[in-house]
Amino acid sequence: MQRRLQRERDHVRELARQVAEIAASPENEAIKRRWRDVNALRRPDRAPVWCRPVGAWAEILPDETLMCQDPWLRHLEREFRRDLVKHGIGDDSPLESYFAVQAVFDRTPSNTWGVDVARHEPDQEGGAWGYDPPLKTEADFDLLRLPTFSYNPAKTEAALARAHDLLGDILPVRLVCEAPLGGTLGNPAADLRGLTQMMIDMIAAPQLMHRLMAYLRDAVLQGMRQVAATGLLTRNNIGPMTCSDDFGPEPVDGKISYKNCWMMANSQEFGAVSPAMWREFCLDYQIPIFAEYGLVGYGCCEDLTQKIDGVLSIPNLRIFVCSAWTDLDTVIDRVGTKHVIMWRQKASDVVFPDDVATIRRDLEEGLRRLQGCHIQVVLRELQTLSGHPDRLHVWTRLAKELAAKYAA
Repeated sequence: MQRRLQRERDHVRELARQVAEIAASPENEAIKRRWRDVNALRRPDRAPVWCRPVGAWAEILPDETLMCQDPWLRHLEREFRRDLVKHGIGDDSPLESYFAVQAVFDRTPSNTWGVDVARHEPDQEGGAWGYDPPLKTEADFDLLRLPTFSYNPAKTEAALARAHDLLGDILPVRLVCEAPLGGTLGNPAADLRGLTQMMIDMIAAPQLMHRLMAYLRDAVLQGMRQVAATGLLTRNNIGPMTCSDDFGPEPVDGKISYKNCWMMANSQEFGAVSPAMWREFCLDYQIPIFAEYGLVGYGCCEDLTQKIDGVLSIPNLRIFVCSAWTDLDTVIDRVGTKHVIMWRQKASDVVFPDDVATIRRDLEEGLRRLQGCHIQVVLRELQTLSGHPDRLHVWTRLAKELAAKYAA
């Protein structure tokens, strides 16, 4: 047992050394500079290019290829190997020269909302789950509780010590801390009420929808205040999409505020409603959360073509996410060079064709139209590579090549 555990520790440490070497390389610094430049509305050498495999990781790095059996070491092995796979793919995945440990907060109620969220699980692998919301009647709303978040120093110190013991001589261990709940209120709203019922409520029982969204807004803001009160908050201007220069006011007594942080949010659950209803039932509840932050990125896979004015009304907006369903020319016309345009690719158009000529054509046409704008080229939400194991390598190579061709 001890011999196996030592082999696993040695394996993870070797993976960490490889990641640390990449993180310290000039290539990685060039990647980070590319993100910092575009997010500061400066001109990078070319647009940053990034892909996120999500469900396709099961094909790229199957669980059976992992060596470690210890749960924590297996988690680290998976994360480090994913970093190395992405390095091999060659996209602009920035790495940090430290190992992050999240501050531990206890939450009450333990289920966050005071009610248990459930789902109808699919009956076959790869099938779709369905909502099983706990708020089935108006009376159920009385069961909701505002969650509280309490810092747990003992658990945090234990996590830091464990990481330092394993990795501290390879990747310095750093405590990181962020808000416990996000600004994408549609996710928990659908979990609690059900997506279909939300659509009905907005017409037949708007007071219930307003009650739900106000509750979620207040829960997020309360959690933010409780975490900020610890003085442990750290900047989050790292990683793909939001790697940037430091911003916001000079920290008081060295303490970071949300004005030094990014908020990324979207409104996918409201994609089917009108701009007026989206603003009334979603955006108006998100704005008070966004106001606490320094910079905001908005959007995901929803079609924002008819909602651009609302997104542009966010005072501290920096990134407009243009999904494959949002009209690109309209975004270029309305967003221009005032913000960063995150140009999202349609995953199905990338992974399913046998002929990559269509991928090159789509990339070239889009990048030609986007020339002169501040852009990120992002491919996310991949669920399969559809029998094309080299497809992310090919897409990345083409996207980088064409991004350089149309760099302003």
